[in-house]
Amino acid sequence: MTAAELETYLHNHIPLSRAMAVRVVSVADDRIMLGAPLAPNINHRDTVFGGSAAAVATLAAWSLLHLRLTAAGLPSRVVIQSSSMDYLAPMATDFTAAAVLEPTADWDGFIRMLTRKGRARIALEAELVCEGQRAGLFHGEFVAFGKDRL
Repeated sequence: MTAAELETYLHNHIPLSRAMAVRVVSVADDRIMLGAPLAPNINHRDTVFGGSAAAVATLAAWSLLHLRLTAAGLPSRVVIQSSSMDYLAPMATDFTAAAVLEPTADWDGFIRMLTRKGRARIALEAELVCEGQRAGLFHGEFVAFGKDRL
């Protein structure tokens, strides 16, 4: 799936992504980067609203998992089970969220469990960057439900 196709998919299936003006910056097998402008995500202090930052980070991680499962021929329903967000610096302009599998993630084990049990969990991270500075770190635990549970 190209960046443009993913962006269209997100805007059509997750309306909040359109309202927040989320764009897909880049797509790779092991990394997804989304971007969002300040204007629709602004708070009363003229910086990015924390909920918007967490939403874009969550969306980046969800997108990475969705695309990897689709590429593996395992369409699944992906949901977030738990998450945490560390806000490291205020963001006063457009920002990005780049998602990756956590270094300790066992992708092969995740796929085996999903195939065998129809459900599997995996951890992903997303880093928020604004003006070249690391501004936040997201950690999320996601659950995928296989095709028999779609």
